[in-house]
Amino acid sequence: MPKITILPHEVICPDGAQFDSNEGDSILNAALANGVSIEHACEKSCACTTCHIIVKSGFSSLADADENEEDYLDKAWGLEPESRLSCQATVSSEDLVIEIPKYTINMVSEDH
Repeated sequence: MPKITILPHEVICPDGAQFDSNEGDSILNAALANGVSIEHACEKSCACTTCHIIVKSGFSSLADADENEEDYLDKAWGLEPESRLSCQATVSSEDLVIEIPKYTINMVSEDH
């Protein structure tokens, strides 16, 4: 069972987190199921960038982003070569280390 490590984020996950996940789950769903409230303003429909993450380890194990995801990633704050939308990237057999960027382009967060 692959393990996901979320690096500390001062608001969303101050102490970081580590949990097991199921292959085929989106990174976002795995995080939400384990108490890490990554923003997702479009309700996981690949229509915004609020669930943008940076995959620090295990990036090569993820399936390639499709054209729609790539188009939205171009609009994300703090874009890195290992950036993905967590609602679209699915867990494979490899462990992942995830960084949640400090900012999103979302002007309002429902959880804060």
